[in-house]
Amino acid sequence: MKYFIFASLITLSSMAFADELKVGVKGMVCAFCAQGIEKSFMSQKEVAGIDVSLANKFVKIKFKDGQTLSHEKITQLLKDSGYDASFEK
Repeated sequence: MKYFIFASLITLSSMAFADELKVGVKGMVCAFCAQGIEKSFMSQKEVAGIDVSLANKFVKIKFKDGQTLSHEKITQLLKDSGYDASFEK
């Protein structure tokens, strides 16, 4: 029974965060860079929010319910802003 409860909690917690994606950003060096990336992603109708970590060189994209962006679209948005994307495995 304990195993079932533990497995259920893990499954539910992973489902709760399925609408987020963490992407590494190569070339981001200043607060102006971070603002540009945030503006670029917030202009997409699928995006509910974005957290930019300048110190750790990543963005966490939060999507609206049932929506997402393809890796290709995310890569292109970052490239258009002057950066390279690195997806976690």
